[in-house]
Amino acid sequence: MISPPTITTTNEVLTATIHLVIPGMDMPKHMDPAIQEIIHVLADQGMQPAGPMFSYHHRRPSDTFDFEIGFPVAKAIKESGRVKNGTLPAERVVRSVYQGPYEGLAKAWPALQEWVRENGHGETGRFWECYLNNPDEVKDPKDYRTQLNWVIG
Repeated sequence: MISPPTITTTNEVLTATIHLVIPGMDMPKHMDPAIQEIIHVLADQGMQPAGPMFSYHHRRPSDTFDFEIGFPVAKAIKESGRVKNGTLPAERVVRSVYQGPYEGLAKAWPALQEWVRENGHGETGRFWECYLNNPDEVKDPKDYRTQLNWVIG
């Protein structure tokens, strides 16, 4: 389900993001429009993403998800509408890669959380996932690859 977890420290990465606080069941309704909005703002400024799309969660989901969806960028953007400058912060994380359809992420994250707890790492409640390949280019969902990053204390 997930690759063997490793501990790493990430570097801060400049990003263009949209911050969303939405019910989990509304995720499909909001994700694609937000992605397209960011891509449109970048294109209007003659820019392209400098890395894979991500979603950075500020806390564990409850009745709502509080997260930023975005892309790394090479330089700060001119903010437009909901699209803002941001960063993926430098963090100490437990990292793994899940391969399979996005629906399987609901089981991949608890598997990573279990590893974190079994190995005695502190939990912050923050996490992010990077979508390592594009569903428009990888036709079979079993080949989707998602990097999981669990922020530890």
